[in-house]
Amino acid sequence: MMGRLLAADFLKLKRTMVGVLVLLGPFGVVALTAVNFGLRYDYLTHLYKDDLWGGLLSNIADLCALALLLGNTLLTSMVAGIEHRANAWKQLLSLPVTRFHVFLSKFAVCVLLLVISSALLAVGTWLLGGFLGFGWSAPIQGILKISFYPMLASLAIAALQLWLSVVFKNQAIPLTAGIVGTIVGLYSFKLPDWLLWKWPIMLNGVDSPNWPVYAGITVGLLLLLISMVHFAGKDVD
Repeated sequence: MMGRLLAADFLKLKRTMVGVLVLLGPFGVVALTAVNFGLRYDYLTHLYKDDLWGGLLSNIADLCALALLLGNTLLTSMVAGIEHRANAWKQLLSLPVTRFHVFLSKFAVCVLLLVISSALLAVGTWLLGGFLGFGWSAPIQGILKISFYPMLASLAIAALQLWLSVVFKNQAIPLTAGIVGTIVGLYSFKLPDWLLWKWPIMLNGVDSPNWPVYAGITVGLLLLLISMVHFAGKDVD
């Protein structure tokens, strides 16, 4: 059942700009970092001379948080917006599938697309470092961390944004909420650690790189469960 729903959801996405969004996120992060290093190569290589790869990864990580916050907002809106624009919710829910599976399928699609985007970011980061002359023996563990940890920390945001995007036919509401959350996240350095829009930045008061990941996964699963229960009992136009 889930396999058919996933296949159907991915088929619907072929008629949207989701593929472009998945590519644009990591490409934009890598491209902006490349421009930054290209324009200030001598300065930045001197600044990071003790750890060139570490300097590159810190710059990638800063832009990655912004891309994820905006990307979650746009991605979930696109995934849910397909059904709203076609007025297809009643038709979809009339099929011999449970509402739990319908919602879970759409969340799984969002997560899979985020994983693909994160993998592309990891490859792009490795290529950028190599072409910048930092050597091809890259710190693979570090690249994977800055590519996938923020994504895992943002799962709570993905669950919340999908919930809003499914509940509200007018996508201006979840988009506005996501943009406001992005702005809050970018200036959340001194805000409480429980603020979920802060987690993709990977900063916290306990100075643990893993804490936002654990929080994102745990709260993400909790919000997913709550939203599935809510969706199961709600009339959707």
